[in-house]
Amino acid sequence: MTDLAEGPTHLGVRHSLAYWNQEFQRISSPILRYGFSAVSVAIALGGAFALRYYGLRYAELPILNLAIAFTSWYAGVGPSVLAVLLSCVAFDYFFTDPIYSFNISREDLGYYFVFVAWAVIIASFSAVRRRIEDSLRQTQKELAERAVELEAANKELEAFAYSVSHDLRAPLRHVAGYAELLQKQASSLLDDKSRRYLKTILESAKRMGDLIDDLLSFSRIGRAETNKAVVNLEQLVAQVVTELGQQTSGREIAWKIGPLPVCHGDRSMLKVVVVNLLSNAIKFTRIRPRAEIEIGCADGRENQVELFVRDNGAGFDMQYVNKLFGVFQRLHRTEEFEGTGIGLATVQRIIHRHGGEVRAEGAVDQGATFYFSLPKV
Repeated sequence: MTDLAEGPTHLGVRHSLAYWNQEFQRISSPILRYGFSAVSVAIALGGAFALRYYGLRYAELPILNLAIAFTSWYAGVGPSVLAVLLSCVAFDYFFTDPIYSFNISREDLGYYFVFVAWAVIIASFSAVRRRIEDSLRQTQKELAERAVELEAANKELEAFAYSVSHDLRAPLRHVAGYAELLQKQASSLLDDKSRRYLKTILESAKRMGDLIDDLLSFSRIGRAETNKAVVNLEQLVAQVVTELGQQTSGREIAWKIGPLPVCHGDRSMLKVVVVNLLSNAIKFTRIRPRAEIEIGCADGRENQVELFVRDNGAGFDMQYVNKLFGVFQRLHRTEEFEGTGIGLATVQRIIHRHGGEVRAEGAVDQGATFYFSLPKV
């Protein structure tokens, strides 16, 4: 970011240099680039004469080297070589004894070689730096183009997923509807095997409906705008626990809710995160006679808070931890635990949109802990 203390003069100089840098990068004519080299040396030579006229000696060395640096930076390698040669000749002819001669006295020989060494070093460094900057600029341009292409591809993919999911709803409703009608009207005429086939059709149609609903929700998360505000996580978690408690009547669940901070985020999206994580904890602790689910706050970074949801459920093998947050990725069979495999992918997408991270720890039959970070207020 530009320092405001620089003032308008410094800003104007910087913008002018940037402008001329861009202009010379567009010039392909060698006449103009080599002409710039000669003019730069001539201007520097005039400045050196002026300073020497006013009694300032030895100013020619930095001024001529500055001309070489400008030429290397704005005109390229070839013109910089010309600038070095012209500067060395001018320095020898006008500023080393005997003056106005190409001979060099023994006393000024060291001074002349110092000038030549600095000229070559400055030209080399300027040329290398320019090449590096050109390479970085090209890389930045390519990255920007790739980012635009990636964003466009993501939007197309989300639009495709939304369209396909939306269009699948109608035929799926027909399949499920007619299967239910067939079950009601012809159940008495079917044998056990046929009724089992019909039941499988209905269950598969319901599962397909759940997949479509979750996929639509997942695609909406990517397209929805975040309305960030101050969110009281204690109130949010208490609300979700109350809502989920109505669905878990008859089960013994020990809730342990620690002090939770206030964060900055989209409340509706963060509620989806909490609902998904707590629903997972409830689902995978179903094998326990007494479920234990803990929600708390871990040590986060300086500008973030980290929360966790821990359970004593089925757990998972850590070698498959990278699969947890993929779309349609499941580590347990559907016969054991229901689900579509989109919940944790949705959690990760929401947390990433808030600038946070999601991770998980667990062990088979020893429970699991899910961590997610959010920005502090």
